[in-house]
Amino acid sequence: MKIALAQFNATVGDLAGNTDQIIALMEQARADGADILLVPELAISGYPPEDLLLRPSFYAACNAQLDRILDVADGITVVVGHPQQLGEEHFNAVTVVRDGNYVARYQKMVLPNNEVFDECRYFTPGAHSCVFEQRCHDGSTVQVGVLICEDIWHLEPAAEAAEQGAQILLVPNASPYHLGKEAVREEIVRQRAEETGLPIVYCNWVGGQDELVFDGASFAMNKQGEVIAKSPSFTPDLAMLDFVDGDLQRAAIHTTPNREAGIYQALVLATRDYINKNRFPGVIIGLSGGIDSALTLAIAVDALGADRVRAVMMPSRYTAQISLDDSRDMVARLGVQYDEISIEPMYDAFTTALAPQFAGLAADTTEENLQSRIRGVILMALSNKTGRLVLTTGNKSEMTTGYATLYGDMAGGYAVLKDIAKTLVYQLSTYRNSLQAIIPERIITRPPSAELREDQVDQDSLPPYDILDAIMARYVEDNQSIADIIASGFAEADVLRVVKLLKVNEYKRRQAAVGARITPRGFGRDWRYPITNGYMA
Repeated sequence: MKIALAQFNATVGDLAGNTDQIIALMEQARADGADILLVPELAISGYPPEDLLLRPSFYAACNAQLDRILDVADGITVVVGHPQQLGEEHFNAVTVVRDGNYVARYQKMVLPNNEVFDECRYFTPGAHSCVFEQRCHDGSTVQVGVLICEDIWHLEPAAEAAEQGAQILLVPNASPYHLGKEAVREEIVRQRAEETGLPIVYCNWVGGQDELVFDGASFAMNKQGEVIAKSPSFTPDLAMLDFVDGDLQRAAIHTTPNREAGIYQALVLATRDYINKNRFPGVIIGLSGGIDSALTLAIAVDALGADRVRAVMMPSRYTAQISLDDSRDMVARLGVQYDEISIEPMYDAFTTALAPQFAGLAADTTEENLQSRIRGVILMALSNKTGRLVLTTGNKSEMTTGYATLYGDMAGGYAVLKDIAKTLVYQLSTYRNSLQAIIPERIITRPPSAELREDQVDQDSLPPYDILDAIMARYVEDNQSIADIIASGFAEADVLRVVKLLKVNEYKRRQAAVGARITPRGFGRDWRYPITNGYMA
């Protein structure tokens, strides 16, 4: 038996476009002699459809696309995921079609409701396993079991399929990327293979969907729990697998990118898909001469090409000459459109107009934030005029502590570095320069500064970033308590300071632009803390 393992890039709600891709993959797989085509979870609708699943018309529209596949699935079996409605119940389902017939249907048994998943809001769990008989080109038959994503993380669904005679398990998935996720997936599937004695084919999505990014990295595992085939990360792929004498045979194994390369590729893919799937002609980035905007610019160019990226430098009286020089240097290296617009006239106009209101009051962050908000107005005006989306440049360390100006540098439609800690920003910049030196070295080595007052550096207001980021990771991503973090060796004053800043700035995060989730817990779907909150521990 020959199985075509297809990871492809879908768009949620583009039912006809997603189905077009499935049919094209089916035609290619059939031409290559495949008996079965396996595509990811909810392949017709895209994942996650969220509250589209509350609309009855959505299920009818998905059914119409399933019928299209049914009409052309001649000489090949297609295992395709879609949402299903039965009366008042809704299911995350897979339908097996061949030669104009519905061969089998399976409803996901285990519904994830943690991290970024919210399937209990939409679906009813299925109650029965699914094993269908596949007749192959050579006349032999194979008993094929089907599970969906979360099912493979638990023994019972796989064991039930094995008890019903399955000789192989096919698992369509929608497993979002985060650091370390690929190794976790493989370990879980290895456990199921060893427990059931069955080979397993794991098919995953690839592409960006709002704040999620799917890395693909689909794979196949033999009965012994060995990975014998792996698709590339972050790119569509159609892999051909041979099932011979009761087991999967070795095929191409693509190398997993290292940590920095994987994160960088995830950010590029997520940015490209957000811009392209939402049909923006390009992007606008406010440059500062600092490392965050430099890395954002590099990612944008890699995602979209230089011709779709516009950089704008908006100097003030506090902007260092080296910031101007480094920005000019970088845009010259990349070849993007570049403009310089001084904010001094606007800043003078605002401070003059507000002088009677501020009389007798000392200058403080009000004047600093005014500069940032003027820049936000300029970027949004250019966005409105050109249709290009503004990319914000703030990182996760800033989102944690509120070291960002609401309606200023937070103004924009997509936050490329939203889940990237400041220390990781430096690592990714160094990685990108290892491929080609596009970020001037001085941007990486100089102390970071918002340049909103004389001689300002970030560490005037924040703990050192290595300490801040370590505390943030423990509290936000690992759910450690204040007491636990202090006990692990961090200074009590630093821990209390970071947690207090995190707590009081929740209202800012609620208004921040969407950005790709890279860590096991970002400030998005899987972060739902109350703004009004009296708990601190």
